Amino acid sequence: MNKIRHFKSLLDINKKEFLKIIERAIAIKTEMTKGIKHNKLSGKTMAMIFKKNSTRTRVAFETAMVNMGGHAIFLSSDSTQLSRGENLSDTSKVLSGMVDIIMVRTHNHDEINQLAKSSSVPVINGLTEKFHPCQLLADMQTYYEEKGSIEGKQIAWIGDGCNMCNSYINAAKILNFNLKIATPSGFEPDKATLNLAKDNVELCDLPGKAVENCDLVTTDVWTSMGDEGESERRKSLFKGYQINQNLLEKAKSDAIFLHCLPAHREEEVTSEVIDGPSSRVWQQAHNRLYTSMALIEFLLLTD
Repeated sequence: MNKIRHFKSLLDINKKEFLKIIERAIAIKTEMTKGIKHNKLSGKTMAMIFKKNSTRTRVAFETAMVNMGGHAIFLSSDSTQLSRGENLSDTSKVLSGMVDIIMVRTHNHDEINQLAKSSSVPVINGLTEKFHPCQLLADMQTYYEEKGSIEGKQIAWIGDGCNMCNSYINAAKILNFNLKIATPSGFEPDKATLNLAKDNVELCDLPGKAVENCDLVTTDVWTSMGDEGESERRKSLFKGYQINQNLLEKAKSDAIFLHCLPAHREEEVTSEVIDGPSSRVWQQAHNRLYTSMALIEFLLLTD
């Protein structure tokens, strides 16, 4: 029996596996444009637990399972026994006896660890407050499609030191690129995550310094889910961290812009940038499907 592999963060895979998933996602995308069908998961079922709302994550994983001949079951927290206080370990033990793989999108990263510890099938982190590893797979696929290898390249993260920023730090460590981060004071990324990748990451005091001569510029909303009460305060503190054309022009002339979406236009990014020639956000969003397919294959079918 193969060892169960979980995907709690990018640190659950090594560089060779990361690149294998990206390459497979690109191959699946090419095959699908040619009408080649994927039925490798016939008879397989994924349970999708959502404690946080979603568009891209839900549609990507649900469609991924259908495209590969499998089935996905959507479970919102308020329509399951979790809403009545069922222990997460108990939920995990029950589900993993009925399905082949579990995807969870929740607030607390400890819940992912708890589910994985109790599960007899692979568990995927669909997003927590600490990491968003599935999105990074799509981001890296997009970069590789557009520019080739990211090793040694200069990447700029501007804005909140959130789960996306933490996952970019993990990716920098694994894929060996240079990540420059600019956040307002008090909104820096997770220290433990940062310490693991200190040779690949630089904290900058100004957005312009981070973006200068970069190959990729990326950001996220200033207020993540769960922090809505801080929205107005954050708008004031983050005002100088908007990705606009003036800031983007400090990057390389062929730099690309990514955003995991949804975007709050004219806040963290202007419409001029997100709809402009450097933007690859729609390609990036669509790639969530292909990286989801490649990740599921990797977790369920790799020897």
